[in-house]
Amino acid sequence: MNEPIILGNLKPEEVPGKLQVKNYFDFKKYPFEHDALFKSAGVNSVVAALNEIEPYAKDWIKAKIAAAKGNSDYKPENNVISEGVCKVIIEPGAVFKPANIIGVPAGKDVYTIYIRKGASVIGSNIFLNQGDIYIGEGTIVEPGVAIKGYTILGSKNEIRQGAYFRGSIIIGNNCVIKGELKNVVMMNDCQFPHTCYVGDSILGYGTHFGNQATSANFGIIAGIISKTITLKIDDKNYDLGRNKIGIIMGDYAQVGCNAVSDPGTFLLPYTIVYSLVRIPKGIYGPKEILKNKSFEKGITEIAKLKI
Repeated sequence: MNEPIILGNLKPEEVPGKLQVKNYFDFKKYPFEHDALFKSAGVNSVVAALNEIEPYAKDWIKAKIAAAKGNSDYKPENNVISEGVCKVIIEPGAVFKPANIIGVPAGKDVYTIYIRKGASVIGSNIFLNQGDIYIGEGTIVEPGVAIKGYTILGSKNEIRQGAYFRGSIIIGNNCVIKGELKNVVMMNDCQFPHTCYVGDSILGYGTHFGNQATSANFGIIAGIISKTITLKIDDKNYDLGRNKIGIIMGDYAQVGCNAVSDPGTFLLPYTIVYSLVRIPKGIYGPKEILKNKSFEKGITEIAKLKI
């Protein structure tokens, strides 16, 4: 049996088309402020972009903080539980009344939260002990949300109660989110408004998760045997170079309620997954519908989407 091809060793033009960034996201039609991430050195595929989320977010937020003009004289109110040292920058017209702020011990490098004008952060749990946090203009963070750095929340987002941002997160504009996210890029106008899990994933423009949908990012067997994810494309086996890959969703891909994707799931643009479908590892779309055959065990039916 031939050894798998190491995806990370390929030149961008050698990467299979089904793993190339341009075939998932149309940045000309749907501009994204952070599209530079996908042009970073070493990003030869959508998979490689997962490795660049944290370093990109770290550098981007630090540049914004360096140019910030807001008030940095914040002092916690009496009802705020505060531990450690941190820095808070609040622009005029922003509201920052968290429930908890966790900073770093004295003498350590201090992290910052920067809240832009019109943003509101009330009753949330803010963890400034592992990275900076940026809250964009007009974004509403409801009580009960927990945010760890490094996290970028763009403009006019609605972050619903119970959302948990575990760091290495880049969110665009006009999104609705309630769920657990870790090492994720979410582009503009996305809807993840219910309880869900998304980790080690990239979510294109206008993508959507229904209630209780979940993207597994780490296989059960991988928890016993350390093994990177492999994928067969056009009769060639590729080693994707990571043992954690959730779901890569092209523009307007949709996943229905209670659907579950295996680690290493790729949905090209306009791919729709019906509710309750288990999505096996692989590449689907573009413009396909995935649905269960309810009377046949283990069968996922795939049909063309006519639009």
